[in-house]
Amino acid sequence: MNNSHRRIFVVGISGASGAAYSVRLLHLLLGMGHEVHLVVSEYGKRLLLEESGIKTLSLAELCPELAADCPGRLLVHPDKDVGAVIASGSFLHEGMVILPCSSASLGQMAHGSGSNLLCRAAMVTLKERRPLIVCHREMPLSLIDIESMRLLALAGATICSPNPGFYLHPRRVEDIVDFTVGKVLDLLRVQHDLKTRWGVEG
Repeated sequence: MNNSHRRIFVVGISGASGAAYSVRLLHLLLGMGHEVHLVVSEYGKRLLLEESGIKTLSLAELCPELAADCPGRLLVHPDKDVGAVIASGSFLHEGMVILPCSSASLGQMAHGSGSNLLCRAAMVTLKERRPLIVCHREMPLSLIDIESMRLLALAGATICSPNPGFYLHPRRVEDIVDFTVGKVLDLLRVQHDLKTRWGVEG
């Protein structure tokens, strides 16, 4: 992809189950030539290890098939570094996605707690009126979760729960993953060819 078409996104991964979603999103954004700033909570690291066998937050482990083609396009920021560039409103990007989002991170963001970089970057995204897509994966929902979603929605976030559309007749787990990831890409205004839309052949 020509650098003139490269866009910049922030991706956060917290500790709710759903590593396959985040890995697939990273693969697609990087494969399309975009720049991704990644922040992973401590529980998010455990999630990646337990569900996907990923031990280090490197391009070689997250997207090994792209390692030779995407040098410099994946920038990983430590979650404890609240002074990282993505914590500043002067850092320009086109949207942040938290996929998956745990109830703990949901609550922190809803109540303005910027004690880690993931939540701090989300708060900055909201105040700068940039797209913030929150993919809360836990269920059932407590009243606390519902209230946190309400507060975030009022602040401008989009709550995008990873609920598959079975009208597309998924046959594999990968089809279900792609449905959610396709919705996220739609919200980021990123063109893709995943089968996610009613009445559109994939």
